[in-house]
Amino acid sequence: MTRLAQTAGLNDIQREILSTVRDFVDKEIIPVATRLEHRDEYPTEIVEGLKELGLFGLMIPEEYGGLGESLLTYALCVEEIARGWMSVSGIINTHFIVAYMLKQHGTQEQKDTFLPRMALGEVRGAFSMSEPALGSDVSAISSKGVKDGDEYVLNGQKMWLTNGGTSTLVAVLARSDEGHPEGTAPHKSMTTFLVEKEPGFGEVRPGLTIPGKIDKMGYKGVDTTELIMDDLRIPANRVLGGTTGRGFYQMMDGVEVGRVNVAARGCGVAQRAFELGVSYAQQRHTFGKPIAQHQAIQFKLAEMATKVEAAHAMMVNAARKKDSGERNDLEAGMAKYLASEYCKEVVEDAFRIHGGYGFSKEYEIERLYREAPMLLIGEGTAEIQKMIIGRRLLEEYRFQGRLSVSG
Repeated sequence: MTRLAQTAGLNDIQREILSTVRDFVDKEIIPVATRLEHRDEYPTEIVEGLKELGLFGLMIPEEYGGLGESLLTYALCVEEIARGWMSVSGIINTHFIVAYMLKQHGTQEQKDTFLPRMALGEVRGAFSMSEPALGSDVSAISSKGVKDGDEYVLNGQKMWLTNGGTSTLVAVLARSDEGHPEGTAPHKSMTTFLVEKEPGFGEVRPGLTIPGKIDKMGYKGVDTTELIMDDLRIPANRVLGGTTGRGFYQMMDGVEVGRVNVAARGCGVAQRAFELGVSYAQQRHTFGKPIAQHQAIQFKLAEMATKVEAAHAMMVNAARKKDSGERNDLEAGMAKYLASEYCKEVVEDAFRIHGGYGFSKEYEIERLYREAPMLLIGEGTAEIQKMIIGRRLLEEYRFQGRLSVSG
């Protein structure tokens, strides 16, 4: 283990899991990540390795065949995986958001049907909120599910679906006006539908099309797609929790887990950028000595390491708060905001330390430089996090009484 980003208070099982994951990252991910990323190639062998390690069932309860571990353990594993290649952590994240939503909100039949196979990685999850014209305004969702006998008919277009091609179960947020009269607040007329499908692209089941992968600046390898529903019929028992109108709350609960995950990804990418920067600084010589001996570079390394430590601490705090059963939207928002911003800054400093070589695709830092920006917008932009943080602070520090003026 490295000196930076250590976590106090872990038990023996957690330490053993993290040690196993780190070894896997060092041996199976880092050596091939840049090559696969440049090809935009799905990391099939890496994913199979993660399945063998049991990571697809890390947070799924033991009664369903999972390991029953905490969000903290999961976040620390994500941090390690993102240190190797952030795209791999994205594959796991969307899977776990769906598994978490099923565990917290699913009917017993839904849990029994999906969780055991999700724990084995046989069923792979994806979740879908965003739409082409939506941005961060979830209340503006236009996709709709209309009840027709014992089925719902879904129509609409979704966007930015991670695992869109490889997943076999998608949690889709759509409007469902049934039982919710006109004038109902938008967030109270949304429902999460559990949509089963075949992996692949094109029409993956009648009424459901997954177009090809979206070509992205970074975050390659993982398939990011659209999802188009055209009179897609699903059984009524595939409404998450069995009751309509709860989708917004279910999704926001899942997104809190997702924000801890994005914070963990930021920590992992920043840690790898620091490792690359501090290593290169000791190998590269200018003016007769390693650049690490120049004060300007030492200042950069000091700032980078401090940011890695601070982001890690906030991520751990947010995960532990969620594990305690307490509301953690404030902590998750702070962790996601700080970790993603610090990640961008640490990666850029490592890029600067590499000088011209950082611009070459032969060096790993070039890949990290293209990956870091995704964290600034994933699971809500910095501006959205600030809105969440500000509102929660005003709840916690609600002013009472009158201002006093002295003097």
